[in-house]
Amino acid sequence: MAADERLFFLLQSAAHRLRVEGDRRCLAAGGVTTAQLGALLAVHDQPGLTQRELATELGQRESAITAMTGRLIEAGLIVRRPHPEQHRALVLDLTPEGNATIARLRPVIESFNRELHALLGDAFGPTSQALQYLAGWPG
Repeated sequence: MAADERLFFLLQSAAHRLRVEGDRRCLAAGGVTTAQLGALLAVHDQPGLTQRELATELGQRESAITAMTGRLIEAGLIVRRPHPEQHRALVLDLTPEGNATIARLRPVIESFNRELHALLGDAFGPTSQALQYLAGWPG
């Protein structure tokens, strides 16, 4: 079977391998998975984000985000606070330890990206653009 006929499988396989390796590195350096790091970065970039907004930002179900934020709260990396305007909503903010975790992991992610850039060479830019396009594809 030609590679273009197996594109979906190849994308799934590559995503799995990258996620496993990224998780291994992030857990070793900062005690969080890549998915948890993504949540921390989203809260960092948008302080006061609600769990619903975080779910939308990460493309996850709210139930998955509720469980993840619970783990991040238990780890002391984020806090929930009452929304200033919506009495039933809660907003998320980083703790000092959450900010420190991001700072510890930035060099890890930068190193990983440099390795991928070296691996892909000239194909890095077009590959990155194609993946961004696929990530936003409505299906």
